[in-house]
Amino acid sequence: MSERDVDWQLVERVQRGDKRAFDLLVAKYQRKIFRLLSRLIRDQAEIEDVAQEAFIKAYRALPNFRGESAFYTWLYRIAINTAKNYLVAQGRRAPTQTEADIEDAENFEDGDSLRTEDTPDRILLSKQVAEAVNRAIERLPEDLRTAIVLRELEGLSYDEIAESMNCPIGTVRSRIFRAREAVAEELRPILETNKDRRW
Repeated sequence: MSERDVDWQLVERVQRGDKRAFDLLVAKYQRKIFRLLSRLIRDQAEIEDVAQEAFIKAYRALPNFRGESAFYTWLYRIAINTAKNYLVAQGRRAPTQTEADIEDAENFEDGDSLRTEDTPDRILLSKQVAEAVNRAIERLPEDLRTAIVLRELEGLSYDEIAESMNCPIGTVRSRIFRAREAVAEELRPILETNKDRRW
């Protein structure tokens, strides 16, 4: 049985009035939603508030969920929209800086060589790469940032991202391409790569 089938069974149980089944869905996806929201919102307490609001919205909308998309794709869309609405209500955009996260560097082909030896130079280079990746992602327009985060950090397929962002797959490909170009541009001086090499 696939993850999607398991989720659908839990959704059907919720639709029949089993509130504990929704608790299982929350427990399953809470960390992923928190991680997604942390890319858009800086403050931990705000992340928790927005995540809670997203789960409440999902719970209320669940009677209308028909399984046309995977549950987590549907939930991600709700979380992203809730975060966007929250930021607009606060008169803010997504944050301009987050802590360097070495996991970001692992999504690029040079990441392996950066992690092979823990020499001071390698550690410094790893930190610089992670900071550059974060910097580049944070400077992106919201639509590009969301697309690259869903693809590179959350591991969603292009189809799932298109569904989650409610746009054509061609638009997703374009956004991810442009986001990767921006990240590559930020990494070039650090990794001393040529203009014709993106990763």
